[in-house]
Amino acid sequence: MDKYLYENYALFGSAPEQNKGLTARARGILANPLHHYLLFGVVMLVVCFLSANKVLPYSLQSGLAITFAYSLASVGFCLLMGYSGLASLGTGGFMGIGCYSIHFVMTEAGLPFGVALVVALAIAIVLGLIVGVVSLRIEGIYLVILTLGLSEILRNLYIAVQDSIYLSTFKLFGITVPRSASGYVVTVLLVIVMMLTHNLIVSPTGRAMLAMKNSTAAAQAMGISLMKYRLLAFVICTVYAVLSGMMLMITIRSAMATDASGFYALITSLNILAAVIIGGFRSIWGAVFGTFIMYGLQTMLLNRIPFLQENPVIITFVSGILVVLVVMFYPGGMAQLVQEVRGKLRKSRAARREAKYGKD
Repeated sequence: MDKYLYENYALFGSAPEQNKGLTARARGILANPLHHYLLFGVVMLVVCFLSANKVLPYSLQSGLAITFAYSLASVGFCLLMGYSGLASLGTGGFMGIGCYSIHFVMTEAGLPFGVALVVALAIAIVLGLIVGVVSLRIEGIYLVILTLGLSEILRNLYIAVQDSIYLSTFKLFGITVPRSASGYVVTVLLVIVMMLTHNLIVSPTGRAMLAMKNSTAAAQAMGISLMKYRLLAFVICTVYAVLSGMMLMITIRSAMATDASGFYALITSLNILAAVIIGGFRSIWGAVFGTFIMYGLQTMLLNRIPFLQENPVIITFVSGILVVLVVMFYPGGMAQLVQEVRGKLRKSRAARREAKYGKD
């Protein structure tokens, strides 16, 4: 009898409690932000697979890999500026550390990727600590100028050491990863970074950083150590930028320090800043979306238009106008626009419900 009731519950006007529990459990799973990141990663891996097997255009896979590599730096910059209230224009120089670590450790020394990763992260942590200590003495525009000068120093150092670098082969856990499969590695790393950053933001550490951004005096009065959290913010931002440089090297396999539009040129730092402004200072999804606007849109779509191929400066011009419009009308970036649209839709649904059923 029970089996008949469960199979024909619709005849009695309501679902059994077990099905209601399953529905609530499914809603709980979908409501978890970490599951959103995992779902995003799975979808992007499928897209990379279809692109690598020529089901979708190959430019889609390479464009996604480049976009996601830059997105690593954007997420770090989002944490630095949006949650810690600190500014930096040294992203390009920091990304060069990852590029050169892979070149010298893997190509020149013939050592595995793990060694290159340890060397790059060690340099990033030391450099982040140095910049973090300096940030205790200077703030605002002076800190921006300092990081900009440091980035240019690093770039000139790269030129003096070796201008052109390359990665002949890339092996991960002893398996050779071709350039066409680099999108898988970058996507997995980006999803891990997004999840770790989300957990950091909602933790007491993230709340302490946000309090430090809102008011340093109030943060100190509550017992928050400015030195601790500023050092942590710069170290994380630098580590993410170094990982971004390593992923770009895995994706493109070569770089030149003298290239004015290269990985670690000033334009890279400015583009990462623009990406975070467009997407939203305090949104991980916004940082990824802004990076897609600055890099992926051009790589995957706009470069196919003959007129834009002949006049690439127009893309930069449009990006600049977009940044100005966002700053003027939506200081919170596209994340603010999405929240406003969601709020209006919610009010519209509530108004329709009230008109149909009444206030009660």
